[in-house]
Amino acid sequence: MNTEAKQIIANIRQQLVEVSNKNKVPHLACSLSSVEILYTLYFHIMNIRPEQPDWADRDRFLLGKGHAAAVLYSVLGFRGYFAPEQVMTLGQNGSAFEEHPGKNPPPGVENISGSLGHALGLATGMAKAAKIAGSNAHFYALVGDGELNEGTNWEAAMFAPANGLDNLTVVVDFNKLQGTGRSCEIMQLENMEDKWKAFGWNTSRVDGHNVDALHEVLKADNIVAGKPRAIVADTIKGAGVSFMEDDNNWHYRIPTVEEVDAVAKELGLV
Repeated sequence: MNTEAKQIIANIRQQLVEVSNKNKVPHLACSLSSVEILYTLYFHIMNIRPEQPDWADRDRFLLGKGHAAAVLYSVLGFRGYFAPEQVMTLGQNGSAFEEHPGKNPPPGVENISGSLGHALGLATGMAKAAKIAGSNAHFYALVGDGELNEGTNWEAAMFAPANGLDNLTVVVDFNKLQGTGRSCEIMQLENMEDKWKAFGWNTSRVDGHNVDALHEVLKADNIVAGKPRAIVADTIKGAGVSFMEDDNNWHYRIPTVEEVDAVAKELGLV
């Protein structure tokens, strides 16, 4: 990963911590686990025009784990959809930056996501419609491992390969924790890679914090004709902040001012 990428990723992490502290917004750790995934998609993979967010032929990203909306907003800001500073209104009355994306979201947000388990189904339907229309757009859905408790995901998982949706990619942010505990102790999720493969998906498993590895598996060269693509990204909840990593208290906990300063030092920003 080059210096510029490291700087952008550090800035995104710092903004997530700062806005959580400022506006008392929870779900910080599950946003931190997705930073490199969204950075790679928006800065290196997706065919988009930030200055023209509704461009008809754009690739689409649909957020499943809607409680992690902060990371989507932050990545969109640093990618140029709007001024990054606007994200600091997250969760305030009247702000378009709602804790879960709502009906009037900021530019670049493609779906509302209050309830979990709908993004993959939406992306699957949109990918099918694009096939019918002859569009070359690609559809990406990010789902959390805890979100896979929802059966709607597995209906989409059966539909997509049956319809040859090679214009669809699902990325699983596999951080091994959900709000109430270890995700693999609550539901039988492993072997995650084999599950998607058994459903007929072109499947890969990757370190979800390694931008170069993510770029390699997400590039168009790895699309197999007639098959949707599933990428299981192994991540760490709270990644990038040593005292938050793999500590599920940070699913809801709000950082103090002193902890915000400590994060800035750890990220090399001061």
